[in-house]
This record gives sequence, structure tokens and C-alpha cells, in this order.
Amino acid sequence: MGVKTVNVDIAVDAGDWPDHRALAVLAERAMDAAYAAATGDGVPPRDDYEVSLVFTDDAAIQALNRQWRDRDRPTNVLSFPQSAVLAGPAPQMLGDIVLGCETVRREAALEHKPLDHHIAHLIVHGFLHLVGYDHENIEDAERMEQLERNGLSKIGVADPYATIAMIDG
Repeated sequence: MGVKTVNVDIAVDAGDWPDHRALAVLAERAMDAAYAAATGDGVPPRDDYEVSLVFTDDAAIQALNRQWRDRDRPTNVLSFPQSAVLAGPAPQMLGDIVLGCETVRREAALEHKPLDHHIAHLIVHGFLHLVGYDHENIEDAERMEQLERNGLSKIGVADPYATIAMIDG
């Protein structure tokens, strides 16, 4: 994608993740894909968006899920948007995306997906949450899923929902 669109700060806190260099390359590609999908849908383009990306384990993400969402279980990804997102010339820290290792690995195996494809999908999904997308109703979910498909296709990741449909169906 060439032009740097999102600055990413990566921290690997815990878990059996790929090495830091591989995660950095994957994160950059996924963020660029998410940025392209979001700006193509009307999110204001900027060259100074920043995202903190934390790779951790299920115990840590479960604690965050319990504290912030009142759900006492691990999850694959959580997004924590900053409150002043997309508002004029203010600092453009969009927020934090946190991934839980054991859940991400388990889902990738269950859905027969390469781990790096599933991680890319969750980064794109998390980024879309940071810029205001959600999936609380059918229309919003369909829109967000289509944006995920659009972005991921640009980096060679197959439709992440096709595999889920095959498993569920």
C-alpha cells in the first residue's frame, strides 16, 4: 500500500504470538487495509492516525472484558476508542486494540484459517470500531462486515465470514 496511513505502537504483553517483526508487518498491512476501507466509506482521511495494538493472553483480555464490558470471559479482540476521535486538529490517537492469544488461536484452528489471516481480520475489525463502526444491529453488522471484506481483500485475506458460514451451515 506504500503510503503510511496509520502509526501503530505494538506491545506483546503475553501469549504465544508470532515474533514481533512478523506482527509489525502484519499489523501495518492490516491497518492500511482498514484505513482504505474506512476512508472509502467516508471516514475523513488523515496521515496522522495512531493506534496502540496490544497482543496479550486470555487471562488479561478476560480481565479487561470483565472490567469494561461486564463480561467475565475471554474474547478475541477488544477496542477502546479515544473520546475525541475524528474531531478537527486534535491529537489523532484513535485508541487501543487488544487481542487475546488463546482465543485467537482457537478460532483460527476451528475455522481452518491461517493464524496471520485471523489476526489481520481482528485488527481490521478493531480499527473499524475505533473509527465509529459497530455491529449492534443487522444493518450495521452487514456494513461493517462488508468493509472488513473490502479491506482484507486488498491484502490477500479471504472473506473471513465465508469460513464461519461453512462451519455453522
